[in-house]
Amino acid sequence: MKAWMLDPVAQILSLAERAMPEPGPQQVLVKVKAASLNRGEFLVGMGIGGAGSASKPSGMEAAGEVVAIGEQVAQHASCPIAIGDRIMGRAPGGFAEYALLDAQDILAIPSSMDWIDAACVPIAYLVAYDMVVAGGELQKGQSCLITGASSGVGVASMQIAQVIGARVIGTSSSQHKLDRLTSLGLDEALLSRGPDFVQAVLELSGHKGVELAINNVGGSVFEACLQALAYQGRLALVGFVDGVKQTSIDLDRVHAQRLKIFGVSNKFRRADQRAQTVSGFAKDMLPHFHSGKLKPVIEQIFDFEDLPKAQSAMQSNSHLGKLVLKVAC
Repeated sequence: MKAWMLDPVAQILSLAERAMPEPGPQQVLVKVKAASLNRGEFLVGMGIGGAGSASKPSGMEAAGEVVAIGEQVAQHASCPIAIGDRIMGRAPGGFAEYALLDAQDILAIPSSMDWIDAACVPIAYLVAYDMVVAGGELQKGQSCLITGASSGVGVASMQIAQVIGARVIGTSSSQHKLDRLTSLGLDEALLSRGPDFVQAVLELSGHKGVELAINNVGGSVFEACLQALAYQGRLALVGFVDGVKQTSIDLDRVHAQRLKIFGVSNKFRRADQRAQTVSGFAKDMLPHFHSGKLKPVIEQIFDFEDLPKAQSAMQSNSHLGKLVLKVAC
């Protein structure tokens, strides 16, 4: 099969012939129809995170048709799985003609959803759900601040918060992107290139602050996000686009305001913990995809052979929402 390989340091992609993967006892093999790009795929080349020198299979999520099933999948998947089913999920090495999905990460694709939209769900929307619902406990009538709101996770977080009935304040360094986000339903748009949004957020919230802040940017806006929180507010950490992973923290404010700070990495989570998030998302959010209330925002679709062009588009930071690779759909 054909698969894209990535040199994690030089960030050079190469198309290679690889052996067809075989599913383990708790894995499913899919014929990949579409896969989407995620910024985390390329962070090592920006000096963030660690990596070895060897090239690795590229891609983090995919949507596809089931072609083989491990013997223990039925005991671990959150939905019934059969040959020919349409599924989506986290898929290491998903930029390939075939890919493996772990049973606990599998989501059934709603009948109303096409392959391209499905490929955008497993990372961005599950991470957004983890921040907004599971960890952020956002409620109807509350307010949410999203820094770097034009990213795939930022747009997904905005949509989920609005489905809940919350008010969303979003920041971006691009007025053009803010205008597009406003047309997509963003309640309040703030043009900001750094941590200069606090006063505006406080004014928009009646000087109360927001119940949830989502930091898509990194350490350069960490303290500002804390200052924008309401009493018992929550701060979710998801991205380090600025490359800043060390920052100061006002411990007295965290203590006095009873603030909650949490991350959403799956790096050290057990399989059963990931499965809990997936099953919660399936119950709470998949019906909204089926009805059309939730729909991925897609900037551009690339052919399978054009992944390097898609990589360049992501690194240019000019897109809003998701970039998708069309594999066999």
